[in-house]
Amino acid sequence: MSTRPVNPNTGLDFTPAVGDMAFTPLQRELLAKAHALGRDKFAARAQQWDQEASFPFANYDDLRGAGFLKLCVPTSHGGLGADYTTYMMVAAEIGRFCGATALTWNMHICSTMWTGVLADGIPMTDAERREHAARRELHFGRIVNDGALYAQPFSEGTAAAAGRAPFGTTAKKVEGGWLINGRKIWASLSGAADYYGVLCTEDKGDQHPDARDTLYISVPATAEGFSISGDWDPLGMRGTVSRNLAFKDVFVSDAEQLMPRGIYFKGAQTWPAMFFTLSPTYLGVANAAYDFTVMYLRGEVPGEPPIKRRQFPTKQIAVAQMRIQLENMKSIFARAIAEAKPNPSKDEKLRLYAAHYSVMEGANDIARLAIRTCGGQSMLKHLPLERLYRDSRCGALMLPWTAELILDRMGRETLYEAGEKDE
Repeated sequence: MSTRPVNPNTGLDFTPAVGDMAFTPLQRELLAKAHALGRDKFAARAQQWDQEASFPFANYDDLRGAGFLKLCVPTSHGGLGADYTTYMMVAAEIGRFCGATALTWNMHICSTMWTGVLADGIPMTDAERREHAARRELHFGRIVNDGALYAQPFSEGTAAAAGRAPFGTTAKKVEGGWLINGRKIWASLSGAADYYGVLCTEDKGDQHPDARDTLYISVPATAEGFSISGDWDPLGMRGTVSRNLAFKDVFVSDAEQLMPRGIYFKGAQTWPAMFFTLSPTYLGVANAAYDFTVMYLRGEVPGEPPIKRRQFPTKQIAVAQMRIQLENMKSIFARAIAEAKPNPSKDEKLRLYAAHYSVMEGANDIARLAIRTCGGQSMLKHLPLERLYRDSRCGALMLPWTAELILDRMGRETLYEAGEKDE
């Protein structure tokens, strides 16, 4: 148990990964639970998942037990009712202790958040709204009543995951449901999920696939024709177990649709912040690298000799540089999640891009500086810093918003208004 005094402004005895601010009672409660889980359980296990490149099943047992699989399921459906902002805060706190757990949990949570609070802000006809309400009751019920885990495979090795082309995975309408064919790569939670929320293009038989016909459909892990293949031995985020998925004439019923026809495309246009949800994991990783550096220089790392290295001016300056960058990251992140909403203004959207870029690149900057500051011993695998460095390098590479794509979007959308073209 912590012996630190409670901050009167936050009601917490620790500084959350998102920083100190006035939290709602629900945010305070969930942050305290996430911090305790991470501190008491996830941190000690993180080395195992990394070393083995194995999925953190034990962490998910704890998440399930704490009710965190239903975090963003509305209270009307038996969930905890967390909104977008609250989820982003809690995810950063979990990422502070185990990046792979936070990153995979994001895929599951998005399955509920996209179909829950985000879908409530997407324009639908009355018929579409009724259809969606009925189907999400099924999916929410699986999570609330059965503790089901949902994955969310995007990537195919094409421009589709970046939003620049239709998905190559297709769904063809048949009586009573859909036939799904195709493949996904980098599919986190492979072999761990009970259901895979697959983004695919409706096959209308006209040989003209269109991104506007993107479907979001759940495939049960037990479905005939569904298979998982490939090795998994990456640089970082090894516990995500992101292998390859194949779909060969996989039949799923109409009820497996997570959104009605055409609604995902509207959502992607309406809610750009839906693609910002990978970033809190990396804000958490950045906090962890900073936290370790401070403890190491103060001689307070558990299990290590209590040797103080804080007296050297070069190390003091490095810690100051790390803190400055971390505070900048926290500030722009906090503003971006507070502004997240349907149809943001141009400035809000550009700020969202800037926040994503700042966190994804900044996490690796801080981890790099942490290793240089702590020195050679910090590269040993019994200490967390070398894992944090490897994990931090992965963020800026992740679709749909890689660092390069963010720069491209920001430049283009700054210099061109909607519909403008050069002659």
